[in-house]
Amino acid sequence: MNEMSVHARKKGIYRVTMVGSVGNLLLVVFKFAAGIVGHSAAMVADAVHSLSDFMTDIVVVVFVRISARPADEKHDYGYGKYETLATAVIGLVLCAVAIGIFRNGAGSVWRFLQGESLPQPGWWALAAAVVSVVVKESLYRYTVVRGRRLCSQVVVANAWHHRSDALSSVGTALGIGGAIFLGEKWRVLDPLAAIVVSFFILRVALGLLKPCVDELLEKSLPREVENRIRAIILSFPGVSAPHHLQTRRIGNRYAIEVRVCMDGNLPLHEAHDRATAIERRLKAEFGSETHVGIHVEPEERPDFSI
Repeated sequence: MNEMSVHARKKGIYRVTMVGSVGNLLLVVFKFAAGIVGHSAAMVADAVHSLSDFMTDIVVVVFVRISARPADEKHDYGYGKYETLATAVIGLVLCAVAIGIFRNGAGSVWRFLQGESLPQPGWWALAAAVVSVVVKESLYRYTVVRGRRLCSQVVVANAWHHRSDALSSVGTALGIGGAIFLGEKWRVLDPLAAIVVSFFILRVALGLLKPCVDELLEKSLPREVENRIRAIILSFPGVSAPHHLQTRRIGNRYAIEVRVCMDGNLPLHEAHDRATAIERRLKAEFGSETHVGIHVEPEERPDFSI
């Protein structure tokens, strides 16, 4: 986990989110105009998808501001899980968007099978779809790199929302292009492509929601992380038998609680100094905001008095 101040991290998250917000707002206006002028229901639906991106950008800004607050008497472990909640909100919005796109596409396919003639979209709609693919894929690449560098789940989640919109626009472009170039009987390609894209979006949404649910249900950190924690503890001389290790995530931070054994004859201040050294080493490894709780127990030695 990269070391950086809370202020710098928050500022970085705001910057990358604002870039995405401006891009989303411009796309929303452009897509709605192109969908209306080009008589394309698919493009209007794609504009709604971009609108959902813009709304989730607002969620990111609001929740990250809250999650950056320090611990207080009401939240002993800080506000980190507000960021997790924001990620879950984005996942749920993606689910809703996927279901909406699927329903609209399925309805159009059903009407086509019943003999209804679907409208032919115009060139403006196709141009808007191509522009959207380029812009949203660029926003995805920029946002996902920044999100990983900032160690922010919610920024990475928002990056995937950009990519879901790019995928949606790919399907829209194929459908609109097919309807324009292949004739009236192929206009059904538009809603069919939308249905396929909706499953991609739903898969991304479920992938975002799973780790959020795991964290909110206090799932332990991965086994390799816990093994690393034990190795760090055992690297200190005079410290043995780490046990009752309890780990979890709090937003982008780790929480670690563990019991260790030391010589029962050690002076209290020396045992305290060793525990403090372990705490500092763990924070150096996993981030300065890591919550570490270490309980020291005396080593059990064989009784030779008998």
